Amino acid sequence: MNVDVLDPLVAIGVADDGEIVIDEAALVLAAADRPGLDLAKPRLWLGTLAARLAALAGSAAGSADRADALVRLLAGEEGFTGDADTYDSPENADFLAMLKRRRGLPVTLSILYVGLARRAGWPAVPVALPGHVIVRLGGEADPVLLDPFSAGRTLGIAGIRMLLARALGRNTRPDPAHLRPMGNRETLVRLVSNQAIRARKSGQLARALELSRRLTTIAPAVPELWWERARLEQLVGDRAAARASLSAMRETTRDPAVIARIREAERSLTR
Repeated sequence: MNVDVLDPLVAIGVADDGEIVIDEAALVLAAADRPGLDLAKPRLWLGTLAARLAALAGSAAGSADRADALVRLLAGEEGFTGDADTYDSPENADFLAMLKRRRGLPVTLSILYVGLARRAGWPAVPVALPGHVIVRLGGEADPVLLDPFSAGRTLGIAGIRMLLARALGRNTRPDPAHLRPMGNRETLVRLVSNQAIRARKSGQLARALELSRRLTTIAPAVPELWWERARLEQLVGDRAAARASLSAMRETTRDPAVIARIREAERSLTR
């Protein structure tokens, strides 16, 4: 299949996880709310940042020196950091708006950090903590953990404990399960889900449904996303669409409990 001729969101959905260029995909997702937008300028801007990063880093081979160059560029020279004042603003979960404002959520900022590091040829992944996203730069032998939301602060054990305490309670001890690297698609799902959750909480059902459809397009093999889409379609009164979403969900699973749940939901839609 030639993904170059597909709708950009569909192309993300059919790509293997490792083929997804995470910052480019985040641009495409943000552009979905701006029909007709030419992404040439933001793409050029990311390329310029990548060139500046390469110049700052020079021949740095260790993760600590690379992290220092990345933070100096993004937090120091460009002022990228978290928006603690208006955290729930939809702009914080919009990659294009984040690039313009230099403010965003942990996930949007982490995508920028990871994307630029990878453009430099450095290993980097977003890492999911409870209620937070950070960045791991480097491989298993010399990892550096950065918190883009806190202006790229390097995180040691004390920093991780503080973030875990904030999310899970003061006596939580760091555990490998709390530092889970995320794949490209999972990170993008987390990005769009932030927008969808906020839309749903504010009563914007049409917007939440639009974002839910976007999620099932970029991650069609995730059953929970089809479930949420069907739920929203039912709430707006589109039972036919809800049944179609449940049918699509059935194609993603062989779990008998999940299939039984789908069948019960389908029966409820025919009553």
